[in-house]
Amino acid sequence: MNTEQEKLLEKAERSLQAAAELNQNGFAEFAASRGYYAMFYIATAFLEGEGLAYSKHSAVIAAFGEKFARPQRVPREFHRYLIDAERTRLRGDYNTDPNITQADADQIIQRTIEMLDFAKANIDSLPP
Repeated sequence: MNTEQEKLLEKAERSLQAAAELNQNGFAEFAASRGYYAMFYIATAFLEGEGLAYSKHSAVIAAFGEKFARPQRVPREFHRYLIDAERTRLRGDYNTDPNITQADADQIIQRTIEMLDFAKANIDSLPP
């Protein structure tokens, strides 16, 4: 794992912690947003390991699917988790009535934990 990947995973951990605290305190839409960003940092860390960097969220999501999920270098559902979390984040960030529940945010948080655990255990040993 290179230094940039390490920093991205550390940032993902902090974002995940913030998401959990926000959700516990009744701020589900903000928790969902932090959970998405944690997933985004994880996906970015995987791409960084391939020497790939993108400036748009949509490009990171697409590349993560193409380079990691589709060839099953990571569990395929991780790409779906990222897509779904981004949609929820956009609702939470831009809708005045986003209708995001604590359960919605908790699902994102749990999925993020799954992705982070996988990244920590496997980012250095992925098949080509």
